[in-house]
Amino acid sequence: MAHQVGVLLSGCGVMDGAEIHETVLTLLALQQSGCDTVCIAPDHDQAHVVDHLTGEPVEGEKRGMLAESARIARGKIKSLADVSSDSLDALVLPGGFGAAKNLCDFDFKGHEMTVLPEVETLLQAMHAAGKPICALCIAPVVVAKALASASPEVTIGNEGGAAEVIESVGAKHILKNSAADVHIDAKNKIVTTPAYMLAKNLVELNASIASAIQAMVKMLE
Repeated sequence: MAHQVGVLLSGCGVMDGAEIHETVLTLLALQQSGCDTVCIAPDHDQAHVVDHLTGEPVEGEKRGMLAESARIARGKIKSLADVSSDSLDALVLPGGFGAAKNLCDFDFKGHEMTVLPEVETLLQAMHAAGKPICALCIAPVVVAKALASASPEVTIGNEGGAAEVIESVGAKHILKNSAADVHIDAKNKIVTTPAYMLAKNLVELNASIASAIQAMVKMLE
């Protein structure tokens, strides 16, 4: 039976949701590895809505993470409330500012960030069960905070501010200068890679994500 791998989304679009390129390449890499993918998202409003043409927030507009994530998942998606660690063999968190705005509030609160309770619960349950977790781009900040008591090792590349926050919550940040670099925290079964924090194009992004997914899938063997 194929491994069931959850892909936790946070909306649709780099500025206020899940990064679309990262999500699609994640799904591709997982399916090429023989895994079954389960797209999931919290059924809550995004922190805000950003016009991706201007880069500016849209006043008065609301969008839900689940409904927006369904755009990427082609409608095949589950509410996070309906998913537990028991039904998953591994979990992947693509990046995009939705990870830093919706799954947690790092983008707004920095060192005082908190993680959405349902997300924290799932991450802690996956970790407690010894199931692999993979986080891309800025998403490692979510893992770092949710699993801080385990002192996880993660990388977001070489962005100093985010690295300082990761260290401040009790995790260890591993410096990486290439998008294709993957850090494997074998003790905690956590795989992280800079992805679009450093990738300059789709070729570099694909190499980053494919390597990370390959490392995570190997943990399932």
